[in-house]
Amino acid sequence: MTSDKKRQAISQVVTREYTINLHKRIHGVGFKRRAPRAVKEIKKFAEKMMGTPDVRIDTRLNKHVWHKGVKNVPFRVRVRLARKRNEDEDSIHKLYTLVTVVEGVESFKGLTTQNVDVDE
Repeated sequence: MTSDKKRQAISQVVTREYTINLHKRIHGVGFKRRAPRAVKEIKKFAEKMMGTPDVRIDTRLNKHVWHKGVKNVPFRVRVRLARKRNEDEDSIHKLYTLVTVVEGVESFKGLTTQNVDVDE
């Protein structure tokens, strides 16, 4: 029964906002590998949270991670994960996750995971 529930949960289209602590995920990584590793860690986080192996990073999120250079990655980033249906018939995955940055976050204090209405 739990596998059926999990399968149903994965198959639905949903959008959520998360705060990712990049600081702990790239701790101990060399300077020239920090921003590329941060992007990989965001992809890994999105794959784990949304359950889809196909994860796509928005260009604005990539620019946000890289805006202070390769070694000074932001400590935290607020992202919106949207699980969407794949329009490509050739793809083996029915769903994909689109990761975008949430702009205008003053402080990360007290922010929790939130479901977002899809009709935005």
